[in-house]
Amino acid sequence: MGLLYVFPVSLEEKDFAIVKNQTITLKTYGLPYLFWGYASAAIMMILFMFLAIKDPVLKLIALGDETDSMLGYSLLTFIALLPVFILSVFFYEKRIIKSQKSISLEYRIFGIKIFTESFTASEAEPFAINPYLSSPNQARIQGGEDSANFQNKGYFTLKLKADNGKTILIDRHSRKADLVKLEELLKKFH
Repeated sequence: MGLLYVFPVSLEEKDFAIVKNQTITLKTYGLPYLFWGYASAAIMMILFMFLAIKDPVLKLIALGDETDSMLGYSLLTFIALLPVFILSVFFYEKRIIKSQKSISLEYRIFGIKIFTESFTASEAEPFAINPYLSSPNQARIQGGEDSANFQNKGYFTLKLKADNGKTILIDRHSRKADLVKLEELLKKFH
């Protein structure tokens, strides 16, 4: 998720890199404030949509049969859940918890732990940074200075080699230097 939710790359970022008892916990940063403007606009649009359909839907619920009532209630429930979904994207947090050989990935929404994965790092080089390019575009194929800004440069992935042979995606980022710093930070607690 590093393309949108970025991890800290040094211990100086005290709020997002916490060290306790030879265990490091790295938390993702929130989305930039610009995205909150987008969320506000989307929630306002949903509010206007609700105000526009409220009376016809309530009339359908009151006058219709059971199927119409079910459709009306499900539509109102859907519209009520849309702002919750939008806000959950803004309050999503991923954590990397590393202590000696074990590494855990926690996924949280609204501060509530939703899912946790725990792995044990392999003895050999546990981390690998690899480039990932899903598909080159025409600007990259044709080359040239005038199309250099339009080239698909892809991104890089930081993967963990677990002792059971699995390869686990830890993070991805458009800047390899940030993943190298994140890898060095995690290796300090090996």
